[in-house]
Formats: sequence, structure tokens, C-alpha cells
Amino acid sequence: MAQIHSTAIVDPKAQLDDSVQIGPYAVIGPEVRIGAGTSIGPHTVVEGKTTIGRDNKIFQFASIGAMPQDMSHGGEVTELVIGDRNTIREFCTFNTGTFKEQGVTCVGSDNWIMAYVHLAHDVVIGDHCVLANNATLAGHVHVGDWATIGGLTGIHQFVHVGAHAMIGFQGHVAQDVAPYMTVDGNPLTVRAVNLTGLRRRGFSNDRIGVIRQVHKLLFRDGTTLEQSVANIEALKHGQDAESLRDIQLMLDFVAAAKRGLVR
Repeated sequence: MAQIHSTAIVDPKAQLDDSVQIGPYAVIGPEVRIGAGTSIGPHTVVEGKTTIGRDNKIFQFASIGAMPQDMSHGGEVTELVIGDRNTIREFCTFNTGTFKEQGVTCVGSDNWIMAYVHLAHDVVIGDHCVLANNATLAGHVHVGDWATIGGLTGIHQFVHVGAHAMIGFQGHVAQDVAPYMTVDGNPLTVRAVNLTGLRRRGFSNDRIGVIRQVHKLLFRDGTTLEQSVANIEALKHGQDAESLRDIQLMLDFVAAAKRGLVR
């Protein structure tokens, strides 16, 4: 049977695995499902149609699954889905989705999410991401796997952040951030390839070398975006499978960008 503190309020319709821990004064709503090994800290509220996976640790005073902060939301039942092994620190606020997209806000697995992070409606977070204190993501923001978002960063609605990207402290992000890049400053600018992150993840020197060539072609050569894309396509010739995937990831990201790229 789940370990529920005597002061917690858990709706009898909530579905909790027997190994779940619920801290003092927490409130768990009727449409909540929580997987094995997950702990919910004191004074945390988990509400709405919210599904939380296995082995998550949610710290005190978080608000998980509240309705969207969207003035057009008409009370429709939408969802928040959180994967496995996430750390979610104090005072985080995660909202459910809207039917402007699929009606689901999604958080992947193995993410490290620090205090006061806000995830608005329809946000999608991949796996292995780091969101530092007070990062604020507006509606419909998508973040790729292994991305790092610096503290006090604000991300405009509909922006996409590519896999392995890093956004520096207090970034004002109004355009898409390309995969593998480090962006920083005000106005925001691509500084370099996220070398430290890639090396920590075991990228070989050869693979990093190809990504650096992509960086040069896209951000340093001074050509038009169309010409840069053509030059990156030509770079595919003779590459191994991993580098081909890296090149294609960048090409797909650029093709899908709707808000323009941080350059």
C-alpha cells in the first residue's frame, strides 16, 4: 500500500502504485496516476488528468497538472504526462495541454528540473535535459533530448530548442535554437558548438569535427540560409552513420524552423 502521510489529501479515485510516497499536506486529485517508486513532496499539489511514471522525485511546493494559463482555454479536459526518473525541484509549475495541439504537455525521462521552473501548456521536453532555476517555457515550446537551459531563461511560445543545445544564463529566446549549439548573450547569439556537453556524452573527436563543420557552414560562412543548407547536404558524402545522423538532425531542424534561427 502507498505510503501516504496522515495529513495528505488523496482522492480515492487516484491510482497510486503501492510503492508511491506522498508527503505531508500534499493534495492528489482524482484523475492522477502515479507509477512505482515515485515520491511526492510536502505541500505539493498534483491535479488534473496527470500521469507520472516510475521513480520520479518531486520536491515540496510543486504545482503539477493545473489547468493551462491560456485565456482561450474553455475548461476542456487535457493532460500532463511525465516519464520516469525525473527530478523536479521546489515550486515548479507544470500545466496541462490545450487542444491547440494534441491536448498534452509532455515531460520525458531522466530530466533534472530545478526550482521554480515553469512549463506552460503543450510544452514537450525530451529526455536527459537540464532546466536550471527559474527557466520559464511558454506554451508550445519543444525541447530536444540532452538540451540544457540556463537559469532565469525565458523561452517564447512555439520556440523549438534542438537536441544537445545549451542556452546560457538569462537567455531571452524568441527564435529556434539549433541542435548542438551553445547560445548566449543579449541579443542571443550562437557562440560555438556545445563541446563540453558532447564530450560528456561520449561523442568521438571525428563526430565532433563534423558538427563543427556544420556550425561553420550554417553560422560563420556568411552565406544565405539556402546556400548553407546546400553546403551541409554536400557534407554528407563519405561520412559514417553517426555523423550522417547528426547532419540530418540539423537539416531536419532547420527545415522545420518556423520562428527563424538564433544566429
